[in-house]
Amino acid sequence: MEGSYLLNKQDYTEESVFKPENLLREARRQKGLPECNIPEVCILDPDGDIVSYLNKSGRASMNKCWAGYHTTMHEFELNNQIVGIIGEAVGASFAVLVAEQMFASGCQLLISITSAGTIASPPGGEQFILIDQALRDEGTSYHYLPPEEPAHLNREILDNLQGLQSDPEFSVGIGQSWTTDAPYREIQSAIRGAEEKGITAVEMEAAALYAFAKAKQQPVVCFAHLTNTMAQEAGDFEKGVENGSIDSLNLIKEVMYRIDP
Repeated sequence: MEGSYLLNKQDYTEESVFKPENLLREARRQKGLPECNIPEVCILDPDGDIVSYLNKSGRASMNKCWAGYHTTMHEFELNNQIVGIIGEAVGASFAVLVAEQMFASGCQLLISITSAGTIASPPGGEQFILIDQALRDEGTSYHYLPPEEPAHLNREILDNLQGLQSDPEFSVGIGQSWTTDAPYREIQSAIRGAEEKGITAVEMEAAALYAFAKAKQQPVVCFAHLTNTMAQEAGDFEKGVENGSIDSLNLIKEVMYRIDP
């Protein structure tokens, strides 16, 4: 009985009592912050490497409108537009907590780029995977979508980004991921099962972010940066120049060009 509680207790049409708008109202009051909007395009950077690079290169400054309690938002210019970015929001529940607050604060497009373990190497050896669907092996997505519904990228957005995989300037494939809450329980049988399902990567946020996006009708795009094989060999987790930040920013810039928020 207890094991089925998570899946059986939800009324997916019922509104939450606790709303991000109300939390942000109180946060602004307590912090003495102005009531203003964050940038329309925002980035989730779970690794924090992009934020570190932007700060090191002097490109980032603090966003003065962000009222979230647990995080700091930086902003910088990209593609002649001010973009917001939050680093180190790792895991499904944290990522969705931040996403809820971002969209309640004026965000119109959210792009997430996270390090991921390789389940099956993409045929072209691509560095990034545009996640079109994510296996829901975490808890957060089940508070937004019924168990039988898939967590996938909005189809119109997918159509707009299909061309990335044929653009020689970017190393991008399209594939499925496995979103887990427990990275240190990635056992061999589970990895084999994911491989049999045609899954390319394992990460910790996409299923929940896509479930949130579908339930709340918000545009969210998730990329997996294939950086490791779950540390099975020495020398793993290398991301490239500036820990992959330059390649990630070039990809984000292209996504902004192809999607008009």
